[in-house]
Amino acid sequence: MSYLRFLTSGESHGKALIGIIEGIPSGLYLSEEDIDRDLKRRQSGYGRGARMKIESDHAEILSGVRWGKTIGSPISLSIENKDWKNWIEGMSPYQDAKGSIPPVTKPRPGHADLSGAIKYYHHDIRDILERSSARETAMRVALGAIAKKFLSGFGIHVGSYVVQIGKVNVQRSTFSVQRSEKELSLLLKKAEMSPVRCPSKETTKKMIKLIDKTIKEGNSLGGIFEIFVIGVPAGLGNHVQWDRKLDGRLAQALMSIQAIKSVEVGLGFEMAEHFGSEVMDEIFYRAKSKEQRGKSVNSELRTLNSKLTTGFYRKTNYAGGIEGGITNGMPIILRASMKPIPTLRRALRSINIITKKPVEAAYERSDICAVPAAGVIGEAMASLTITDAFLEKFGGDSIVETKRNYDSYIKYIEKF
Repeated sequence: MSYLRFLTSGESHGKALIGIIEGIPSGLYLSEEDIDRDLKRRQSGYGRGARMKIESDHAEILSGVRWGKTIGSPISLSIENKDWKNWIEGMSPYQDAKGSIPPVTKPRPGHADLSGAIKYYHHDIRDILERSSARETAMRVALGAIAKKFLSGFGIHVGSYVVQIGKVNVQRSTFSVQRSEKELSLLLKKAEMSPVRCPSKETTKKMIKLIDKTIKEGNSLGGIFEIFVIGVPAGLGNHVQWDRKLDGRLAQALMSIQAIKSVEVGLGFEMAEHFGSEVMDEIFYRAKSKEQRGKSVNSELRTLNSKLTTGFYRKTNYAGGIEGGITNGMPIILRASMKPIPTLRRALRSINIITKKPVEAAYERSDICAVPAAGVIGEAMASLTITDAFLEKFGGDSIVETKRNYDSYIKYIEKF
């Protein structure tokens, strides 16, 4: 990230998760409730593990906020791990607790266990699995909630929904890149009422049935979720260097989430199956009438993007809102696939790293399906990335300054 910076620290069964975010302008109204809302969403979802029954995540603001407003300094957060009471000695930072629990020596296929142990010269895999655990994403969601609050002040909103779990899916023709901002918001509303965060009631039932079957079999499931960002103006990101292209930055952000194996922007892989004439988003222009001058663009131009502020518009959005690494004013559409959780009750074959003998892989308490939660984490990472690009474009040490720069740019676009 070029403008915004954030770090997380903490282990899965450690005392707490800690996060620091720097670059949020002063003057943003922020409360712990703003953050806890998304933490609760991350913990929900049919198929989650027993850990979710233990934890009820709450973010405590430690710094960077005074009397309900950000003050421009780094914002630091803490999320207590309630399970810590059972691991006080096992995860103690003090040497006199060494050996209080047996080492983990059986690496789990699909995890960072073996590679991490080799890389860091550990013969107790717990030193790897505690940090590589998806528990770390709770703090990412907390920091992402701050970014969401910032973006909402400029009419930018981020959401997600699940489109596939295992082989049960919603046809792309039903939930496609061709949705308007209003329709995308409605899909999110429907998803929030589904135990698997899928907007389709019929598909939700099928997904739950598949999860129940998988639980009985001691197996796990992956899937696909879609993220949208609406209200983004044209001009975020850059085409001049490889690492400044916004689609590349968003893909990296989503790929950094545990268990994510692929990312699509817009029509994605499906675009490769078509002729160029079929999937390019043609550009149109309609001048404002005398009655429309000085007002927002007319309803006919609001087909896909209700935030349009100029006479330029598109009737399609196959590119997913980004062309040449730069936002084009259309909704940003992203898809990510999540592999099945690699920790299984149905043990996989492995090797004891000490004895080198065949063993069954270690089992740590885990989810059966975490795709609904992954969508919420994806929202957080997208929000942080978009906020970085937004501040890169508009700057400002205070919300007032950022808003002034933003409003000036919007007026410029209208006259372009």
